[in-house]
Amino acid sequence: MSDTLLKLADILEQRKNESADKSYVASLYHKGLDTILKKIGEESAETIIAAKGGDKEQIIYETADLWFHCMVLLADQGLNPQQVIDELDRRFGVSGLTEKAQRQDNK
Repeated sequence: MSDTLLKLADILEQRKNESADKSYVASLYHKGLDTILKKIGEESAETIIAAKGGDKEQIIYETADLWFHCMVLLADQGLNPQQVIDELDRRFGVSGLTEKAQRQDNK
């Protein structure tokens, strides 16, 4: 599973060097963080609407769009999906309530 994310991350990095008029991702980078965040908000809302509608194919489609734009954000910020995977691995086997309490303790 993560192989696909890592391949996509490589492509997103390559798009940083492309012309904004030839690449959708390059155009997002060119427009800046606010545009990337707006797309994440839009895709998040579309994922919510799909889930409320109960159409499983639409949920998958919209979630893919949401993940994609989150990956654009990661690349824009100099991060990569492996770092997110590592964080999920760190949390694996830890109760969500325990993990949330640990975050509160660290504030």
